[in-house]
Amino acid sequence: MRSPRGAWSLAGLLGGLAGLAASHLVAALLHVRSTPVVAVAELAVRLTPPGLVEWGIEAFGVFDKAVLVLVILVALSAVFAWAGHLGRRSWWLTLLPYGVLAGIGAVAVLVVPGSTPSTDLLPVLAGLLTWVVATALLSVPLRVQDGRAAAGPGAAPARGGSEDGTGDGTEVDAETGLSAPNRRSLLVRMGAVGAVAVLAGLGGEVLARRRQGVERARSLLGLQVTRPTVPPAARIGLEGVTSWETPNPDFYVIHTAFAVPTIDPADWRLRIHGMVDRELVLSFDDLFSGRLTERWTTLNCVSNEIGGDLIGNAWWSGTLTQQVLSLAGVQDGADAVLQTSEDGWTCGTPLEALTDDRQAMLAVAMNGQPLPVEHGFPVRTLVPGLYGYVSACKWVVDWEVTRFDRFSAYWTENGWAEQGPVKMGSRIDVPRSGEELPAGDVIAGGMAWFQHTGISGVEVSLDGGAWTPGEVADSRRIDSWFQWRAVLPDVPTGEHVLRVRALDPDGTPQTGVVADTVPDGATGWHEVDFTVTEG
Repeated sequence: MRSPRGAWSLAGLLGGLAGLAASHLVAALLHVRSTPVVAVAELAVRLTPPGLVEWGIEAFGVFDKAVLVLVILVALSAVFAWAGHLGRRSWWLTLLPYGVLAGIGAVAVLVVPGSTPSTDLLPVLAGLLTWVVATALLSVPLRVQDGRAAAGPGAAPARGGSEDGTGDGTEVDAETGLSAPNRRSLLVRMGAVGAVAVLAGLGGEVLARRRQGVERARSLLGLQVTRPTVPPAARIGLEGVTSWETPNPDFYVIHTAFAVPTIDPADWRLRIHGMVDRELVLSFDDLFSGRLTERWTTLNCVSNEIGGDLIGNAWWSGTLTQQVLSLAGVQDGADAVLQTSEDGWTCGTPLEALTDDRQAMLAVAMNGQPLPVEHGFPVRTLVPGLYGYVSACKWVVDWEVTRFDRFSAYWTENGWAEQGPVKMGSRIDVPRSGEELPAGDVIAGGMAWFQHTGISGVEVSLDGGAWTPGEVADSRRIDSWFQWRAVLPDVPTGEHVLRVRALDPDGTPQTGVVADTVPDGATGWHEVDFTVTEG
């Protein structure tokens, strides 16, 4: 006797639900706002005629969204059961509906405004893999039974057998249509898949609700911070050059946390200990006992390659680290602070950089808003002039005042330098590499930076020729990057290569020696190739 069709459909349904639970968990871990189901629902609303949408709102009121999600889940369940049924004919047929569903989910996720494919597609991929693996796992005992049934009664074992279709001398259960061993195997597998699905679904829901709670607390903070105003002199006035202020959604995000910590400000604490006169434990409210400092500061990652975009400029608000450490009383001989994040990540920061006049801070706001969760909410450390891997501790909860020779931090254990001062850099934004331009004057522009040191100018070189000075906007703000532009007169037709380099306050040019990002930041001149054509 072959396995019943209902068992195959049930296997497909359970495997599909496990995939949904897995995608929900991964979305919660990565803090993806639009899970595949939510993204499909939003896409459905956008594609539905307005009249039908209005009817739904009138018919279901505040439950309209819940009804739509329920309809989608019911439709998915039907497809899952059908996919399991197809597996009875051939295992690869199961992949077809799963692949189509994954494709629809991927499209729905990608059309969400502000989506990040490298992150937002991972829940879809997790769901697809779980669908395939879970359904295959549940199908094994069913295929075993069908294989024995196909062999026929004559294939019974030598020590006896039966003509019940199992070929192994075992009886077939009247209710399930399965032999006892296959029925037990199927039940065990269903129980395991079901348990994993329930745990994944509950875990995703707990994480999602935790994130929602922290986001609500973040929205209700009411920080007394000012909105950023870009200084007019900071703009060079050339279209195509990167914006001087980087909006929060566009600011690069680099961290090692698989699940971004979600900390309620009321629960946040910073412990300061080690080589101090007084051990301190500060609350979030303690940071507001004095006046907040606000300033423009550019951050760039040590992993930023020449011409890369792992760099941004924002208006930061917070309490000076100098003030905080003075409360603890730093002891003689200390030269470092070992910072620890809520997720266990560590970095070693020079004590001097936290106590000198560069105005390093425990930042609580970014561009006039509470820190985004991905950028360290509720509190992160910000140190102008240092790469983040030795200074920018997000979700910071512990400072140990100590010495460099007494510890090793996360990235130094992985081959990066112990101290990471920012290197002078520059980038060409205009023209873009590979661009075609008309004959005549070519106007180039881009960004340059040397945080906490500043630059005095920028020079460009066309096709390896002499270096030509460019114009730099508002070079007084040494902790922020600078926009620049340069005019290249009468560039002839043909292919060309343009290079750029910045000059420090003493006129020393940025090095052209090419070095990798490891161990302490990349060096070299950024270059672009472009073509000038007639007319």
